[in-house]
Amino acid sequence: MATTATRPNPHPHILVFPYPAQGHLLALLNLTHQLALRGLTITILVTPKNLPFLSPLLSSHPPITPLVFPFPSHPLIPPGVEHVKDLGNSGNLPIMVALGKLHDPLVEWFDSHSEPPVAIVSDFFIGWTQCLATRLQIPRLTFYSSGAFVALKSLSEIEFGNLPGSPAFKQEHLPSLFKLYKPSDPDLEMIKAGHVANTKSWGCFINSFEDLEAEYVQWLKTHVGHNRVFSVGPLSLIGPDVSDRGNSGSVSEMNDQVLTWLDRCPDGSVVYVCFGSQKLLRKEQMEALANGLEKSATRFIWVVKSGTTQQQVEGFGVVPYGFEQRTAGQGLVLNHKAVGGFLSHCGWNSVLEGIVSGVMILAGPMEADQFLNARLLVDNIGVGVRECEGADSVPDSDELGRAIAEFMTEGGGMKAKAKDLKEKALAAVSHGESSMKDLDRFVEELGQLGG
Repeated sequence: MATTATRPNPHPHILVFPYPAQGHLLALLNLTHQLALRGLTITILVTPKNLPFLSPLLSSHPPITPLVFPFPSHPLIPPGVEHVKDLGNSGNLPIMVALGKLHDPLVEWFDSHSEPPVAIVSDFFIGWTQCLATRLQIPRLTFYSSGAFVALKSLSEIEFGNLPGSPAFKQEHLPSLFKLYKPSDPDLEMIKAGHVANTKSWGCFINSFEDLEAEYVQWLKTHVGHNRVFSVGPLSLIGPDVSDRGNSGSVSEMNDQVLTWLDRCPDGSVVYVCFGSQKLLRKEQMEALANGLEKSATRFIWVVKSGTTQQQVEGFGVVPYGFEQRTAGQGLVLNHKAVGGFLSHCGWNSVLEGIVSGVMILAGPMEADQFLNARLLVDNIGVGVRECEGADSVPDSDELGRAIAEFMTEGGGMKAKAKDLKEKALAAVSHGESSMKDLDRFVEELGQLGG
């Protein structure tokens, strides 16, 4: 692969390949928006049912070209399903394997293109694209929708004890692919090979910012052996439509009742409760959470993900009978940003949402990278408190109520740290500051490759 340029290319052509899960896809689209603003020529690969996600991006940047490939079949994926939200976290493995079947069609597309891309930017769940880039003799950049802390954990050859602070993790708290791995399973071998391949990429993007993870970013640069680690977050702040920032919903969607209610609430008195866009809580978890909120006597807004009709019959995602009447005036089961505190599953997008809002986070990690994110918030940064953990855990409602009440009345260093971290996050994406500088640095280095 050439690393020196015969002449700088002011508008290099790149292929962007997002992974079809909410937290991955939207973040990479926001990054793509920033790259388009900097003059790159962009082709973005999606499957048919994921094309609508591109609408805000394409409206802002008509020159971006969608490349639409049929979604490859897989025995564990029902026909017509092309997004993890329709399968839950367990759908990641078959979707990752299915997307691997796009290797040969992509080679054919590159070979037939008169001016093919000179680089690939692809999600870290699509690690096999590193082999594609090697075959095509072009650089590939790994996109981590998470931060550097989780990126380090996803590199399968790293011993956790070698990381800054020597963190220790229970087996059940490791990312799903660590727990599922079996050498005899060809699908899992493919996924492992992809994660290893990520370490060989020409560079990587992380959805984080310098003041949040400076130590881990430096460790990542040392591990990969170069400086092409670009911290470009929080990406939720710099997309084509920054008024719509993920799970919390946009202000434009609020109805008058919610806004009127919030106007009556003292500053910092509302706890926002949300467990992400994929996870459905079971009946006993919903009841424990509802009882805990009621006993806390704390104002709240609770975002409830609705299940299918059958799931609702079984009690998944159903608010207990009479709950809204008993807590009238105390809380609304509606969609809104956190105001003072955030009871969260600690998915990375939610973590960044909490940081950008300047609130403390009551951590309830359930699966995937959420345990690692909770560790970062609670133990490393000090802007959160761990309340409960595990996909099957059912908190004691009395203890939960006390924890929420104490958490929301905390007036010491944690609240100040949260406010300070908010200012640093907003500064990072300001003109001339760290995340913007890294975006500019990437475009400059890519342009020097020529092509």
